[in-house]
Amino acid sequence: MSKVAAFGEVMMRLEVPRYATLSQSDQLTYSFSGTGVNVGSALTRYGHHSQMVTVLPSNPLGDAAVAYLRRLGLSTDYVARGGKYVGSYFLEHGFGARPSRVTYTDRWGSSFNTATFDAASFAQVASDIDALHLCGITLAMNDNVRAAMKELAAAVKAAGGTVIFDCNYRPSLWGEDGYKLARPHYEELLQLADLVFMNEKDALHVLGMSTHKEDRAEQLEELIPLVAEKYKLKAAAGTHRTINTDHTHTLRGYLYKDSQFYYSHPLTFAVYDRVGAGDAYASGIIHGELTEAEPAHAVEFAAYAAMLAHTVAGDTPLATEQEVLDAMKNSTRDVSR
Repeated sequence: MSKVAAFGEVMMRLEVPRYATLSQSDQLTYSFSGTGVNVGSALTRYGHHSQMVTVLPSNPLGDAAVAYLRRLGLSTDYVARGGKYVGSYFLEHGFGARPSRVTYTDRWGSSFNTATFDAASFAQVASDIDALHLCGITLAMNDNVRAAMKELAAAVKAAGGTVIFDCNYRPSLWGEDGYKLARPHYEELLQLADLVFMNEKDALHVLGMSTHKEDRAEQLEELIPLVAEKYKLKAAAGTHRTINTDHTHTLRGYLYKDSQFYYSHPLTFAVYDRVGAGDAYASGIIHGELTEAEPAHAVEFAAYAAMLAHTVAGDTPLATEQEVLDAMKNSTRDVSR
């Protein structure tokens, strides 16, 4: 199996119990998360060797985060220690007509976002891995982090590794004129990337592309091939989600590879915890690419991995490869004995 590294911030998730709001509750539970954590953890369950490239504080909070990563099966060989803070976010679970809400805090002063990154350590990482995962949430932080992302991606590319970039645009992180500010950085990362996670909204708003088509599926099929051709991508993938009137969700994944679209079957399911499900889908596609799976199988596997991620609490996908394969055979099951 492959060696995969994820460069990004490890964050603390502070969760209001059940469906209460922050103004109602006086209790919080915490765990550690982040796009790289979620993807890397899922890939370890599929048999790959995953590790985080990050910075955590040299205090008990940092110790707790390191212990959490190890419990997920992630290597911490490239976790540096320094600074004082862990970035965090508060999660309020939605119910019915009220959507879930994420409120970020302490991001810009975290150990990761104030770190000084070393070119020599990046060269060591690049020589040690087969693939690197990056995301747009990290890209939104500051110029220092952005420069480090590009430097590490270039080092991995030069060493013959695969660069994976999840667009993950978050308006609240980029602020006013966010699309304009983000565009040149996204374009630089796309030029370095091999596998990209995005959909037509990213092409339209982040990259500033245009189309006369109004249907989302038609926009996707027009714009994604243009992006893939322009940036010489090996593959692009993403999902379309519909929230139904009975509060179930319907999800359909796509994979564009070798000038062809592959789609999963639409999956409809109840939602227990939505956060992190996109990372589960991404991990399924990455697993397929790293194992050279047939594209039709890879996109179906990724969609079922995302579905299963909606059924457990917390950001981090927990399903093993066999559990995803079992769900693909029969998504409605009795007690497993």
